[in-house]
Amino acid sequence: MLFGKEHVRRYQETDGAEGHEWNGTTVLLLTTRGRKSGKPYTTPLIYQRYGDDYLVVASKGGDPDHPQWYKNLVAGPDVEVQVLGERFKARARTASETEKPDMWQVMARAWPDYDNYQRKTDRQIPVVVLEHVT
Repeated sequence: MLFGKEHVRRYQETDGAEGHEWNGTTVLLLTTRGRKSGKPYTTPLIYQRYGDDYLVVASKGGDPDHPQWYKNLVAGPDVEVQVLGERFKARARTASETEKPDMWQVMARAWPDYDNYQRKTDRQIPVVVLEHVT
């Protein structure tokens, strides 16, 4: 099973032929800039389409702290995304309180453990909207 750096490498080398399909769901690559270092960091994340946008969840498995990639995009919302062989620039934002319930349901259908992760933590797990920038 792929995930982490090896997942990123194989996904990039094969334009997602290896790594897009993962454990019964789909994965994209999100590249953020380190909020302190400015260095690019690429993370494989479960995603779903939502209209013209893409959704990802900053779950970190229900950890009490946000994942680093989420902290990076809050500090710098201009990100890069790869879905299969398509690479594009996007603007990331946290779903609003009114948007989140429907978006959460979309993501929980794709990965039911998100509901378990939320039960494990007092932190409100964010849904992130990736808006394609032309």
